[in-house]
Amino acid sequence: MALYAIGDLHLSFTVNKPMEVFGREWKNHAAKIEKNWRKRVHETDTVVITGDHSWGRNLQECEADLAFIEALPGRKILLRGNHDMFWDAKKTRKLNELYQGRLSFLQDNYYAYGEYALVGTKGYCYEGLDTPEHYEKIMVREMQRLKTSFESAAADGYRKFLMFLHYPPTSIGEMESGFTKMAEFYGAEKVIYSHCHGKERFQDSFLGYVNGIEYRLVSSDYLKFRPALIME
Repeated sequence: MALYAIGDLHLSFTVNKPMEVFGREWKNHAAKIEKNWRKRVHETDTVVITGDHSWGRNLQECEADLAFIEALPGRKILLRGNHDMFWDAKKTRKLNELYQGRLSFLQDNYYAYGEYALVGTKGYCYEGLDTPEHYEKIMVREMQRLKTSFESAAADGYRKFLMFLHYPPTSIGEMESGFTKMAEFYGAEKVIYSHCHGKERFQDSFLGYVNGIEYRLVSSDYLKFRPALIME
């Protein structure tokens, strides 16, 4: 019953979005993901996928991509990424109803993994493209969603937390953020995130231990398309 994580699958079985334009490592990346996943993950394991599942612009265009994920071994918990256009923020409950027993969607809720609560939200960080007002608006919204996730788990008696984000927990150059402070406040043991691609971006946020919390980057190209073991 191991726990794995991987992010940024960027599937496109329905839409024309070849990922190899972003680098040779992306050639046939879906086949690499499936091969490595089936080699590592068993049906009794859990995998958290930290966003950017599909290039589809709506649920119809994403159905083949989600079916690909569904067919892989293990329990799959999906976090929302910045490219997940099929997942409107208000549709999490509907998605969980539609895919009940097949896929689970993590936002404004939590999922249990043994004595741990798996909490998370998309998150946000500054990448030089925002006005200060827009950045603050999105940050406040995502912080509230993360707090809802933590509080829901705490209300049900959980005291051990693993925290998942799509975006890095800090903007470039930051030594702390609202997300890192919240992880410390609730005592999260690990913070797992993705979104960063290419060697020049892999160091954009925390890696390793900071203030007693382990930070893990699980972007699929960083992992060479192999799900990362988080906990056994």
